[in-house]
Amino acid sequence: MGSSNKISKGVRFQKVGNTSIVPISAKILVVFIVLILLSCLSTNFITLVFTQRQTISLTNELLVYHLSDLYTNATNQYQISLYSQKRNESLESIEEAARRDFSKPHSIAMGVTAGGNIVFSARQDTSHSWYNFSDQNALEKMNEAYEAAQKAGTPERVEGSVTFFSPNGEEYMGVFKYHSDWKCFLIRGELTADTNREMYGIFLKISIIILVMTAFFMVVGISVLNVLFSNVRKFTKDVYDLHRSQQLDTMSSGELEAPIDISDAPNDDITYLAANFNNLYLNTATLRNIFQKFVSKHVVDMAYNEKRVELKGEQRQLTILFTDIKNFTNRTEVLGNEIIRLLNIHYNSIIGIIQPDESGDHRSKAFIGSLIGDAVLGVFGIDGTKENVNPQKSVDAVSCAWKMTQQTKKFREKMIARKKELVDQGKFNDQTQKVFEAVMIDIGVGIDGGEVFYGNIGSNKYMANTVIGDNVNSASRIEGLTRIYKVPVLCSEYVKNEVLKVPEGAGRYRFFEIDTVQVKGKLEGKKIFFPMDLEQEDADFAEYYTLEKFEEFEAGLRAYYSGDWKTARSQFKKSDMDVGKVFLDRMGLKNAPADWSGIWTMATK
Repeated sequence: MGSSNKISKGVRFQKVGNTSIVPISAKILVVFIVLILLSCLSTNFITLVFTQRQTISLTNELLVYHLSDLYTNATNQYQISLYSQKRNESLESIEEAARRDFSKPHSIAMGVTAGGNIVFSARQDTSHSWYNFSDQNALEKMNEAYEAAQKAGTPERVEGSVTFFSPNGEEYMGVFKYHSDWKCFLIRGELTADTNREMYGIFLKISIIILVMTAFFMVVGISVLNVLFSNVRKFTKDVYDLHRSQQLDTMSSGELEAPIDISDAPNDDITYLAANFNNLYLNTATLRNIFQKFVSKHVVDMAYNEKRVELKGEQRQLTILFTDIKNFTNRTEVLGNEIIRLLNIHYNSIIGIIQPDESGDHRSKAFIGSLIGDAVLGVFGIDGTKENVNPQKSVDAVSCAWKMTQQTKKFREKMIARKKELVDQGKFNDQTQKVFEAVMIDIGVGIDGGEVFYGNIGSNKYMANTVIGDNVNSASRIEGLTRIYKVPVLCSEYVKNEVLKVPEGAGRYRFFEIDTVQVKGKLEGKKIFFPMDLEQEDADFAEYYTLEKFEEFEAGLRAYYSGDWKTARSQFKKSDMDVGKVFLDRMGLKNAPADWSGIWTMATK
């Protein structure tokens, strides 16, 4: 199906072309892990949010508790300052007592007047100095609470929570309460970042635990999935192997087997899916093989690969082979309906030569263009293009012609052997003789080539894959000339020239010109050639068609063309071949006509 569909194995996954085939178990595992992680981390984050709220609430309660202690201590120290008249010492005592309640790196306790002046300040972090309370928004909020309490007649209830910023921009959360003796707001606060840092630390620890546990359960999950999906991997491997070997292209109908082995598979839905795939494959392959018996393999491949067959065609350089059974009409009269059986035997032997299995030795793709009664049309070179013409196609066509001729001769030899058996048994009579003569089939093969139309014609309801062109008709007419010139194979100059371009063909075949013929309906003569096989395996053919005989014939043909018919008659007699006798009968004892051109004109097609 092309190189884009070549299957290879990567480090972990198999590939079709450049596309990795990811196992379904891996996808399930990845999705499962991602969902588990998202679930756990989302749950952890939600827990963090609620914990943060709870922590803030608990921190506020703790700050209120510490603020209460601070307020009580401030009241006591105020009384002491009145007695001792040592205000600063009392303030220092307040600061010292506040520090004992600090538990975080940036805890703070201070007294701030309504104008923002700091009365006292106890801080855990002394790297930055606070000369005044610079957060005007927080100060305004505390003053508003003071004014509201005054209006309500409850000046002792000036208290609440507040968020404020240090002079260097750090955010604090705290609680405040107004102290009427010291005439300032007592503030107890904690750096917001300290509280968040603790919570994020907890979040990180929990996340690490989640990741470790996920990794552990991933290993467990892989082991479990490997067991559960072991049959899936086996099934997919069978499908990959099927694709790699391209069995749909190479199997014959007698070799069809289910690609997936489910004999040891468990009774589950995956096995059911594999069984249905086997059934679908067998049905498709069977229909494809049946389809291929009625149309050319090229059309089947086109329909299979492109998933459609269209009415279209193009001009192509192709080689056309046409073969026909001689005296077929007389054979039909003798055999009656048995002629079908004889044709099937004949076709079974020669069709496999034109269109062999993939294991055949033909390098040029060929297909059966049509079966017309006793005639077969073979087309060679369909794997090429109009611009890229492969002369190997003509070599293959000539090779096929000789193989078909030899195959037909072998069939006749079998019939002769069968006749001998019947004669020995005393079962051979006049009627049997007629049947024997009818089954002694012989064929002629004509080959031509050139530019023809190749494609699908017809309608959307019915179409045929065919070749159309003058060279197709010419192949048929050349085949008809084999009966006249008494040779089994004839070809055109086009075929000769292509064969000689291929070293294999030039070394094996020697072309002898037979005649220049002007067929009916044509204005110019066409040279026809006999392609002698120098490696002929059949002893009878090799003995009859020799170089010496054809060299004598060639000398006679040259004299015939030049109008020296006397010399031509002498050379044709020396050649001692049936084709020479054809010219002797044509010339008789006459001399060449005055307007002789060397071209013989056929009166019929």
